[in-house]
Amino acid sequence: MKVIDGSEHIMGRLATHVAKQLLDGEDVVVVNAERIVITGKKESILEDYNHRRDLGKTRKGPFYPRMPDRIFRRTVRGMVPYQQPRGRTAYKRLRVYVGVPKELEKEATIQVDNALDKGALRKMYLGDLSKLLGAKF
Repeated sequence: MKVIDGSEHIMGRLATHVAKQLLDGEDVVVVNAERIVITGKKESILEDYNHRRDLGKTRKGPFYPRMPDRIFRRTVRGMVPYQQPRGRTAYKRLRVYVGVPKELEKEATIQVDNALDKGALRKMYLGDLSKLLGAKF
């Protein structure tokens, strides 16, 4: 089981790394999901996620999450073949947490070097986006 600290990691790059690990058969746990970085202008990021959430009907979907851990899970889901059994089993091996749960406090965490934020000027944290979308955590 790999425990990855999501703090100051760019969301898309971290998600591709996690998706590859899942498809290789590893169990992956991502902690501190609220500290994952999305690069770009705040207004355009918020507009994009509001548009996604407003698509469809309230009963039929598509359903898009508001919580930071669920947003990251949904991002990884788009990077695995979720409609096939191989992708479903890989997706079930992913766990994402806001903060660090007590059972994982003593575990050593890994940082993904190519996914670390190198000081992007325009960025937004996943926790801030979630609060603007209406999440309460």
